[in-house]
Amino acid sequence: MQAQTAVVSAPSRTARRALAAALGAALVALAAQIAIPLPGTPVPMTLQPLAVLLVGGWLGARLGAGALVCYLALGAAGLPVFTPYGLPGVARLLGPTGGYLLAYPIAAFAVGRLAGDGARWGRVTVAAFTGLALIHLGGLAQLLILTGSATGALRLGTLPFLIGDVVKVAIAVLVLQPTVNPLRARL
Repeated sequence: MQAQTAVVSAPSRTARRALAAALGAALVALAAQIAIPLPGTPVPMTLQPLAVLLVGGWLGARLGAGALVCYLALGAAGLPVFTPYGLPGVARLLGPTGGYLLAYPIAAFAVGRLAGDGARWGRVTVAAFTGLALIHLGGLAQLLILTGSATGALRLGTLPFLIGDVVKVAIAVLVLQPTVNPLRARL
């Protein structure tokens, strides 16, 4: 009897990238479930911005943005990937948190583009702050439309989150700087 050896081939580049995008969307969906409603604002505090920064840095500009477009499509279709607070599906994208959500692919793209290979702390820090600023701009734009007041939009959508967001940027930089290059090399 002759022994047979199994040949296991490495997954194709396309398969690796598709899996990475799916995992990126799943990470943001998981981060959405960690949500704390804050008094006086319809916007809960979540770990989603941190997850968006990580996905953009790890996957790069185009793949990171694609993962977040996938995330939005899943949520718009009614799957429970958004925070547990608020309306489901497309209605969430039109509500007070919709601007933040719609900014996620743009933020991931910017982080992926600006972080480069992750070798320089300064570059990764600028990338993370830029991504977070883009998320806030999207959120503020939506809140401005809904409230009709720039001051009201800032009070509801930015000021309560400043300290937590600085912590999220610090965590993102600490995680991304040593991991961006090895992860992207496999994609």
